[in-house]
Amino acid sequence: MVPIFSSRYESASVIITTNLAFSEWTNVFGNDKVTAALLDRLTHQSHIHLLNGESYRFRQSMEHQANEER
Repeated sequence: MVPIFSSRYESASVIITTNLAFSEWTNVFGNDKVTAALLDRLTHQSHIHLLNGESYRFRQSMEHQANEER
């Protein structure tokens, strides 16, 4: 995955969505140094949008389940 980001670094946009806080990314990548390096490059000259609110997909799933139970 890192070569993809390094080849696009400062030449093209990358959009990443996640429900994990940056502090939890080490659990995904398994290494503090690799995670720190990746986050350093991802957050350099970036715009971070934190969205708090109800998940559209979760709400839709709950509505679908409720309709099936009727």
